[in-house]
Amino acid sequence: MEGGGHGPAEHGPRAAPSAVTPADAADAARLVSFGLHPKLLPARDAEYAELLRRYRDEPAFARLADAVATGLGLVVLEVSTRAGMALAAEEDSVFAVRMGDYARRATADSGDRFLHGLAHLAVAAMAFPRPEDLADDGYIGRISVNGVDAFVRQACRRLEERAEVEGENTDPATGAPGLEAAWRVYARRSSTGATKDARRLAGSTTGIIAKAVTFLVDSGFLQRTGDDAGGTYRTTARYQLQVRDMAGNAAMAEL
Repeated sequence: MEGGGHGPAEHGPRAAPSAVTPADAADAARLVSFGLHPKLLPARDAEYAELLRRYRDEPAFARLADAVATGLGLVVLEVSTRAGMALAAEEDSVFAVRMGDYARRATADSGDRFLHGLAHLAVAAMAFPRPEDLADDGYIGRISVNGVDAFVRQACRRLEERAEVEGENTDPATGAPGLEAAWRVYARRSSTGATKDARRLAGSTTGIIAKAVTFLVDSGFLQRTGDDAGGTYRTTARYQLQVRDMAGNAAMAEL
């Protein structure tokens, strides 16, 4: 009989902790694969829920699942009924979604790529405006496309005022890092750039934000809640965990 992860049995050395079986390895990999499906919730999948129970109740199985994730270049952020197996990809993981790759798919213009990155930072900062919001597992952030645009434009005005006070009225060098290089580009860009039939242009700032939030919805980080204010959204447990993981980022801290 297997020891079930509770240490040596009482009847001598023959009852050492049970060896990991190929079936256990397959189950651990299956749990990681569930974690890579961002919109899948344990409450809606009995197999996922059972594997989470094993992770919680069987330390040996939990270590095996963690090892599978590590081998794939993934970091386990949390394993719980609320978030499932929440994973973040290491920079060199095959599963990493690099902002540069995302932005290149979104636009060919290098200035726009910078704005796409800024939009993602702004959504995160607005969704969790205070450190205590980020720390509270029960907190649900709510954002809108137009609200994020207004938030960034307000930040642009503050940066412009700071530059005037410090006598820095020349444009930053192209490609310079940090928010100082982005605010002039963002402030000059039309908010909607609507076409004749009032559609939002993809290159407008609200168009860029809309693409960012659509990506976050597809990644299981946001859920759409309505059409007001350019589109309204609520955060998920997975997004909170991801933002916690990136909260030390200098640009995020400045926003």
